[in-house]
Amino acid sequence: MRARQLEVFIAVMRAGTVTGAARMLNISQPALSQILIHAEDELGFRLFDREKGRLHPTPEALELYPEAERLFAGLEGIRRKTSDLRRGRAGLVRLAASTPPAMALLPRVLAEFRARHPDILLRSHVAPLQSMVAMLRAGDAALALALDDRLPADIGVEALGRTGFCCLLPEGDPLATAEALSFADLEPHTVISYRGDTRPQEELALAARSQGAFFAPRIEIDTSISAVGFVQAGLGIAVVDDLLPWHQFAGITVRPLAHGPALPLSLLTLKGKVLSRAEDLMRAQIRAICTGHP
Repeated sequence: MRARQLEVFIAVMRAGTVTGAARMLNISQPALSQILIHAEDELGFRLFDREKGRLHPTPEALELYPEAERLFAGLEGIRRKTSDLRRGRAGLVRLAASTPPAMALLPRVLAEFRARHPDILLRSHVAPLQSMVAMLRAGDAALALALDDRLPADIGVEALGRTGFCCLLPEGDPLATAEALSFADLEPHTVISYRGDTRPQEELALAARSQGAFFAPRIEIDTSISAVGFVQAGLGIAVVDDLLPWHQFAGITVRPLAHGPALPLSLLTLKGKVLSRAEDLMRAQIRAICTGHP
């Protein structure tokens, strides 16, 4: 029995009349009767006896009906699921981000996405760049936000914007009176910043050299957020990205880094992978928030 024949059979069993079944399916009575006749021809036995405008199910139909209801429920579930996927009302989005965009951007991205698509399951990960690349390759993430645009050839990179650097000082530090700090201002002090062989450290060192200064962190960190505790403990001045909402941390004064470099904010995907409907909706949401254009 074909899907349409199954649908007609269920409708007739429920309604008891051709008129009622046709109304349920929003088709004409002749069309419904024809589908039913074809179904009986293909099955090789009658499903209904016709008497005074009503259809009485045969023993075969009564035996078939419970299984038909089960199959029909599955068919209806598939239809609802495909409709939800088409309209962005169901699905799963796996999204990864390094710490700065995870703290600065993801809360708003996810809040606005949930408001529009409350039925889509969201799975977020905060991870360093190399881990995000591995997640994209393994299918553990479909989208990733990173402060870098120099990625392996199999990783697609979409530029979303740029972010600069700032300085985190312990509360009450004499340098906090300055509107901004230069690389020269930092040289006599213990600097807390990114470890060597990372994109931020390379950019900072290059910018310092171009200004005749020397940039050499005495305390190295892997992620910018880890600098907070060190600065609060009075260990030194941190030079970190200015994407994170640093003002929310107590005991810290934030000042811009004058003439500092900028890091690219990038949206990463795996080249050749087709995004699902839900993932494509999330990509559009990220673009809208990061670029300011819906």
